Amino acid sequence: MNCQQAEPLINPYADGELDAARIAELEHHIRSCSACALAWRNLQGLRKAVKQDALFFKAPAELRRNVRIELRGQFEPQPRQKWWSWLNVLTTGAAVVCLALLVSDIMTRPSAQQQLAQEIVSSHVRSLMANHAMDVASSDQHTVKPWFDGKVDFAPPVKDLAAREFPLVGGRLDYLGGRAVAALVFQRHKHVINLFIWPDKQANSNPGALPSIKGYNLVHWSHGGMSFWAVSDLNQRELDEFSQIYASN
Repeated sequence: MNCQQAEPLINPYADGELDAARIAELEHHIRSCSACALAWRNLQGLRKAVKQDALFFKAPAELRRNVRIELRGQFEPQPRQKWWSWLNVLTTGAAVVCLALLVSDIMTRPSAQQQLAQEIVSSHVRSLMANHAMDVASSDQHTVKPWFDGKVDFAPPVKDLAAREFPLVGGRLDYLGGRAVAALVFQRHKHVINLFIWPDKQANSNPGALPSIKGYNLVHWSHGGMSFWAVSDLNQRELDEFSQIYASN
């Protein structure tokens, strides 16, 4: 089994949907392939993080109260009511409940960008907790950039901002949104900055801050067919400064 055959099987493997023969083949491949092993570890970490993150929200109290009032009104006994009228009441009540649940779900469901931001923060935290911030440790951009050759299907722009007090310290392979991405690692004093890069068809955009997640700040921009996400526990002002410098160099 090669990587191309193994990659689409990792998610079904995590969900317990593979037969014994496929499981044996995939596990043998994962033990011998660092890229697929990383994808498997990241998927496990993501599943754990999703279970921990607050992705489930209760319906607002006012919405729940209005639904209860509506249901009480629908089911109050009425004299000489025909049996088919009860069927109409039941149908109407069920429709009200379904509509209320649908509205609540739409109001509280995280957007695709919010879900990606949560995944990025989880990958950043995981790299620090597992002591796996870097696969290649180097402050030389001409060492870090070639390291990605053959590991990802694109050439990430690697810059050393040591002169601006954001030194490059290395890079690693990561896995986000169902694909392998490049992660460049920078430092600002004792703070680690992860810069995730992958191809994207979005139009060029300037760096913009996103709402922080669990104390971690994020900045996102697009340029030259690439998507850039910077994440760190560094304060927002300095992370904005880093992103502006990287985007303009």
